[in-house]
Parts: sequence; C-alpha cells; structure tokens
Amino acid sequence: MTTADAAIAARLHKLAFARGWTDGEFASLLGQPAVFGFLAVDPARARDLAAGFVLVREAASEAEILSIGVDPGVRRSGLGWRLMQAAMREASHRGAEEMFLEVDETNGNAIALYRKLSFAKVGERRAYYEHAGEPPTAAWVMRRELK
Repeated sequence: MTTADAAIAARLHKLAFARGWTDGEFASLLGQPAVFGFLAVDPARARDLAAGFVLVREAASEAEILSIGVDPGVRRSGLGWRLMQAAMREASHRGAEEMFLEVDETNGNAIALYRKLSFAKVGERRAYYEHAGEPPTAAWVMRRELK
C-alpha cells in the first residue's frame, strides 16, 4: 500500500471498526518509512473495490499489526489469513523476529484466526475498546515469533 491507497484503507476500516480511521490518518501512517501494508484486490475488479487490508509498523526486531480489516461480505473466506501471512513474510524479510497485535477480547473470530497463526496472548489492556452503550472491553496483546 502507498499513501495513494489511504482512502481505500479508510473505507475498509470504517466497515470493520466502530471508529474508522480517516484518509488522513492512513496517509500519515503510510508516509512513514517503517510502515507498510497490503491491500487484497481482485484483479478482475477496480483497485478501489479492495476487500481487505493489513497495516504494519516495524521497529528494530519487532513488527506490530496496526490494523487489519476485511469487508464483512467476504469474511471467513481466508482473506484475513492471507493478509496476515503476507504481513508476517514481509516483516520477517525486513528483519523482524517477532510480531505483536492487539485484538478486542470479544472478537472471537479474530482471536481464533490469530491463534491458528500461532499468536499467543501475552498481555491485556483493560477497558481499551469503547462500544456505544456498552462497557469498554479489554484489548488482548498477542505475540508470535517470526523466525
């Protein structure tokens, strides 16, 4: 992904999260040298109709999944798995030895995906995610080795 893809990523993020990031937030992140990402694009469709994205930041020997989002219409099709595999390969290629992410403790499908990818819970941030009209939920911090 490049800064030119910020609007596409923002559209997908808004489909996946209660508070979607803006085009400007994505452009700012994608403009940083340590940030990279991938869009899932069907070659038969226009790029702006991408079905998913993953955004990663690297720091020394670590990589962090900043965000991943898949269009609800294609969830549970393996797209999240493929995006994560691409992110892990690229992070490893860039020298990362481990990868971290945060996930809402109530997002069972995402947690199941991350566990299948060998991520394990290593911490928790209490009351991290806010939900309209509901109590906040914790973010699980998950980690896996890449090498």
